[in-house]
Amino acid sequence: MSRRGAAPGRNPDAAWRLPAEVIGLAEGPAAADPRLFRARTRGPFWDLLQELGITLLVTREYEHLVLSLGTRAGRPAVSALPLPHPSGLAVDRKRGIVHVACTRNPNFVLDLHPAPRLLPRKDLPARPRPGGALVPVRARFLPGSFYLHDLAFVGGRLHGNAVGINAVVRLEEGGETRAVWWPKSVESGGRLRADRNYLQLNSIAAGPDLARSFFTASASRPSARRPGHRNFAVDRRGVLLSGATREPVAWGLTRPHSARLHEGAVWVDNSGYGELWRRSGEAWETVARLPGWTRGLCFAGGVAFVGTSRVLPRFAHYAPGLTRGGSICGLHAVDTKSGKTLAALVWPSGDQLFAVEWLPAGGTASLPFDPPPAATARRERALFYAFDTGRTRA
Repeated sequence: MSRRGAAPGRNPDAAWRLPAEVIGLAEGPAAADPRLFRARTRGPFWDLLQELGITLLVTREYEHLVLSLGTRAGRPAVSALPLPHPSGLAVDRKRGIVHVACTRNPNFVLDLHPAPRLLPRKDLPARPRPGGALVPVRARFLPGSFYLHDLAFVGGRLHGNAVGINAVVRLEEGGETRAVWWPKSVESGGRLRADRNYLQLNSIAAGPDLARSFFTASASRPSARRPGHRNFAVDRRGVLLSGATREPVAWGLTRPHSARLHEGAVWVDNSGYGELWRRSGEAWETVARLPGWTRGLCFAGGVAFVGTSRVLPRFAHYAPGLTRGGSICGLHAVDTKSGKTLAALVWPSGDQLFAVEWLPAGGTASLPFDPPPAATARRERALFYAFDTGRTRA
């Protein structure tokens, strides 16, 4: 793994590895390294966010960071939350609630709620800055073997890709988790084979229900070579699966991620070739080619926001259409009609981007922490001491 984004003397790949650290959120991650936040723009990136009236949320999994990217008074506004290996994001835009999947051992899903105000406390510093941020209110822990990736709302209910058990799971409000969908190829005697990862089933194009949704996997059926093996064949072996039939309906993908339904079409990041694909009728169309491992996709207006990541040395065989030197960690705004890149934000010291989603712009679309070296301890203490999500009753 590239160490370019690591804090001096640290190996971020070794962070958050002990279950006690994950459960207690006790590991001191490399998030304090200012280099992880330094970014360069290509084109009017911040102006585009302001024009669309949105704030973007981005997970950078191997750097253990969730970032909020928006504007405030016409200037860039970036905030952060350190978490262990964050991957999938699901956003309830009506309520402003965000769900983040974290894939260390154990896995957990963190719920972030907007806190527009502070509780009226006399023991707060005089005139503290108002809350106005997303704050964590609940964590649901799951077995590390689930290996959660994508999160999505299907039929108004939260679902996730449990890659390690080859299934889509429904995350119930009461804390229960239930496998509700899986490809036919991983059945044995009509039952799900959940004993190991066979297909790398890793994204959800969420429809009104599971039958009208689509899913991607790196392989169509189990074989002696499994995801994680160096000789696991990936080049054009990936598939798009129908929620209704649980069978492949399209082939030719290479390590696909971030499948989404948009304007009646299925869109997919064809990661191994750094491409954004759209399925029109019975054929795939390449909308854009981007400089890196494409992963992370959301739509706002006529713009697709697509993430790219560096090609990690140990995973280079998963990216036959890319070179390490030509891959960057960045976020690209792509015109959905022309495929033209309108603007981009690039992190020169960044590594891996997993998911991107958006919320309507506003104070409560930000995260609790300002990037270093900003001195914000007083504001952070006030926020966590007295945040008010509207759910607190004294």
